[in-house]
Amino acid sequence: PVMLALSFATLPPSFAAVGSGAWIGLGYVSLFSMLIGFVFWYRGLAQGGIAAVGQLQLLQPFFGLALAASLLHEQVSPLMVVVTLGVVA
Repeated sequence: PVMLALSFATLPPSFAAVGSGAWIGLGYVSLFSMLIGFVFWYRGLAQGGIAAVGQLQLLQPFFGLALAASLLHEQVSPLMVVVTLGVVA
C-alpha cells in the first residue's frame, strides 16, 4: 500500500515525458531479473529440492559482495565482510 501511494505521488504528468532510457531500463529489469530469474530459480527448486537449493540463498550476500568488488570495483571494507557474516549467522 505504501508503494502504491508513493507511485501516484511521483507519477509524471504524461508518460510521454518518460525517456526511452527509463523504458528500456524497466523492460530490462522486468524481463531479465524478474521473469527469467524466477524461471531458473523455480526450475532449480523443482530439480534439487527446496531444502537443498534453499540453502543457496545463504550465499547471496557473499556473491553480492564479491560481484560488487569484481565487476563494479567497489572497495570492500572489513565492516562489510562482518555485516555479511552477520546476515548469514
